[in-house]
Amino acid sequence: MKKIVVVGASLAGIRACQNLRREGFDGHLTLLGEEQHLPYDRPPLSKTMLTSEQDPLDLNLVSNSDLSDLDLELILGERATGLNTEQSEVTVGGEKIGYDGLIIATGARARKLSKFDHIDGIHTLRTVDDALAIRLGLISSSSIVIVGAGFIGSEVAAAARQRGCKVTIVEANEAPLVRGLGIKVGNACANLHYSNDIDLRFGVGVKDVHGSSSIEAVALTDGTVLPAELLVVGIGAVPNTEWLAGSGLSVDDGVVCDETLNAGIRGVYAVGDVARAPNKWLGGQIRRTEHWTTATEHAALAAKNLLTPEESAPYSSVPFIWSDQNDHRIQVAGDTIDFDDVQILSGSVEEQSFIAGYRHGNSLAGVMALNNMPRFVKYRRLLAGHSSWQDAVDLSLELTT
Repeated sequence: MKKIVVVGASLAGIRACQNLRREGFDGHLTLLGEEQHLPYDRPPLSKTMLTSEQDPLDLNLVSNSDLSDLDLELILGERATGLNTEQSEVTVGGEKIGYDGLIIATGARARKLSKFDHIDGIHTLRTVDDALAIRLGLISSSSIVIVGAGFIGSEVAAAARQRGCKVTIVEANEAPLVRGLGIKVGNACANLHYSNDIDLRFGVGVKDVHGSSSIEAVALTDGTVLPAELLVVGIGAVPNTEWLAGSGLSVDDGVVCDETLNAGIRGVYAVGDVARAPNKWLGGQIRRTEHWTTATEHAALAAKNLLTPEESAPYSSVPFIWSDQNDHRIQVAGDTIDFDDVQILSGSVEEQSFIAGYRHGNSLAGVMALNNMPRFVKYRRLLAGHSSWQDAVDLSLELTT
């Protein structure tokens, strides 16, 4: 293998390049990115980038010196527009780049309220440029409406309150984070917003946005009209797969991969937010996972499997994600989507410090911690060992005696 192309220059893409070199690949390596920026870290975009005057350069995942050491061809500000797997070529700006191995790391983009694109003051948050625009809006705005009470919406809301804004969150479900954590834990997370003087509107959506050129108010489906100088939309993400049309790859809410992250054609792999792949730890369930940890793990595995396919290993990892909202830290591990029951194993919802355990059958499926990092680590170890629900209950008793 002499030429490898990595399409997508965010976390998964740059980590894939680093791992390829670490695994001994000394051929021609090309990293292609749509944004003009060097690869940067995204989690701070909804946190410190909004609450402080943090320099975007602080988020860079690599320095110019690091890139020099990687000895790669870096193409920024160009979007891949096509893939011909028969000819092993990626189309970029009219040019065709050949490859022997390909890693697809094109990630996902924020879902928009497209019919209001003509009105200024409406933003999504996915890139550093998005974060800078929202930060400027928070400085100049007194009232902000956020659509979506997931992690992004909740973090932006917390940042806006730190900036002194009046904040309203509009959520179609009956509580924050219901899709990912369930109603019981979602209600506990709602209390974090209430204690921070954030207005929550559940079971409604956006009907209209008022304002000829700039946003002035948001009309909800229940007839309520909310004054707003800034609207931030956090309603999920769409995988960037349009450029793969006609490539022969299977695309269904992401690039469909096998357990080794191979995309169905020899020498082609997908990683990070764009990859829809089985996770052996989840019993082989096929999911597209938008987690920082998953992106780094995918990158390492795909690099190794691409270079030594005869020794390919399956992806197997306990899913993990975290969220910082003001002084609160949420940590989630395991499967908190497919479960039979959820119970508070440790701590107290009222005191805003607890561990919630998710049971599936007789097994501990997942855990969620609010402001309880030391105990979270112990339960996370149980998940790694596929422990039973009784093991989790026993640990809970041990920690309280």
